Amino acid sequence: MNIRKHILILLLSSLMIAPSYAQNSRTGRIEESLVIFNDVLRQLDMNYVDTLDYETITETAINQALHKVDPYTVYYPKKKDDDLRMLTTGKYGGIGAIIQQRDKKIIIANPYEGKPAQLNDVLAGDILLSVDGTSTKDKQVSDVSSLLRGEPGSIVKLELERDGQTITREFTREDIHMEPVDYYTVLPLDSSNNKQIGYISFREFTNGSADDFKEALSELVATHHIEGLVFDLRSNGGGIIEEAIRIVNNFVGKGVEVVSTKGKIRTANNSYVTTAEPTYPDLPLVILVDKNSASASEIVSGSLQDFKRATLIGQRTFGKGLVQNLRPIAYGGHLKVTTSKYYLPSGRCIQAIDYTEMQRGHKLTKDTAGGILPDIVINDSAKVDITYTLYTKGLFFDYSVKFRREHDSIALPGEFMVTDEMIEDFYKFLENKKFTYETETSKYFHDMLEMAKMEDLDSTTLAQLKAIEPQLKPSFQTAIQRNLDEVKEYLGAEIIERYYFQKGRSAYMVRFDKELKRAIEVLSSNADSHTHN
Repeated sequence: MNIRKHILILLLSSLMIAPSYAQNSRTGRIEESLVIFNDVLRQLDMNYVDTLDYETITETAINQALHKVDPYTVYYPKKKDDDLRMLTTGKYGGIGAIIQQRDKKIIIANPYEGKPAQLNDVLAGDILLSVDGTSTKDKQVSDVSSLLRGEPGSIVKLELERDGQTITREFTREDIHMEPVDYYTVLPLDSSNNKQIGYISFREFTNGSADDFKEALSELVATHHIEGLVFDLRSNGGGIIEEAIRIVNNFVGKGVEVVSTKGKIRTANNSYVTTAEPTYPDLPLVILVDKNSASASEIVSGSLQDFKRATLIGQRTFGKGLVQNLRPIAYGGHLKVTTSKYYLPSGRCIQAIDYTEMQRGHKLTKDTAGGILPDIVINDSAKVDITYTLYTKGLFFDYSVKFRREHDSIALPGEFMVTDEMIEDFYKFLENKKFTYETETSKYFHDMLEMAKMEDLDSTTLAQLKAIEPQLKPSFQTAIQRNLDEVKEYLGAEIIERYYFQKGRSAYMVRFDKELKRAIEVLSSNADSHTHN
């Protein structure tokens, strides 16, 4: 249907039906708003000097309106079906690679192991010039992602730049499924004996993810006879609630309410109850969470904390306690709309303060922050130092790309270490990049000096201030030496990922994970107390 005719029909329909709803104030306000919106579009159509893109105008208006509601109520027009499919299933048709924008160029940041990109020699660090003949110049990451995605089985042709040379790769898109269990292994419970614990890193709650979790856990129990489990939900943004319930059911009895939802309409009020006998009712359990653990992650961790079935370690979780459901919209679109809130067995609401209240300026306090507070809080030790600067500028990544092209192989993730020779080579790399390190303090100090000059401080005071300045601008070599262990850890993780991909990185990082070490201590303490009873 012609978009102009569609707008006029909506307008006339609204005008005709508005009086019949006058007795219902809420419905009346809705119809009044529709009339106003339609009239604005009609006036634009009739009077605006240039041709308008009504599809973009409508989509923008909807998105801006929904942003005022909460961050999770989202409109998906039909053209974004791939995004919706990825959201609900964890699958999409594509090449299996993460891309990012660097220096106004689109680069391959990480091809996934065993996926089309990696199997066809697409490497991290490759600059993506075009997709099926469409240039990526001046395009955003989201635009290029849309070009890369398509129907599984379709052919895609990439034009890449590597070491100044242009290369092409042509291959078939696949149904890319992100593995919910991205890594699992066994770790020693106590160095003095052969006891072991399991470790499972869990990415997201998508269709079938509970089966993947149980399969990994079953292998750890059957093959390695683990005596405890560390379940890593850090940076897990959640997903399907039913999958969360099934995971909890591994550890608690049948017929137990894990979470309930309460909303405005009757169908939004639900109780989610376990349906099977637990497989591992007595397995000691520690759950790792952080500020990016949200939604289904908070249901799992919060309910098991309420049941006193698990010890939580980390930081307060995100606090996403709002439930969304998909509703079909005209012309093939969908609305992911917030319909209710999550309540844990103890009665806690994960979403302790309404987003609308925050929009009005109400600030979070200790009591209204929402989320799940761990039993053992380990403060986030993030610092704005040389490691942070090197990471955010992508210099660890850039060096790892260079290193991979110069070395065919390295030691396994469990054995690899960044040597002093590698650090010296890293110094040369940074020098060639003309990298200079300026601390955040020095930036503020420079502003303070300028203000001091404007305020006409005496020359002696100014000279004393200037004498401090060199101390705030250490060489990057000096700064790295002050933070050498941390720099080696992050640099090593990037190098490992170039050879062994994401699983290799996870295997490498568990060696340095302070929260994981604390979890092992807790499980070891529990094992000792059981032994003495």
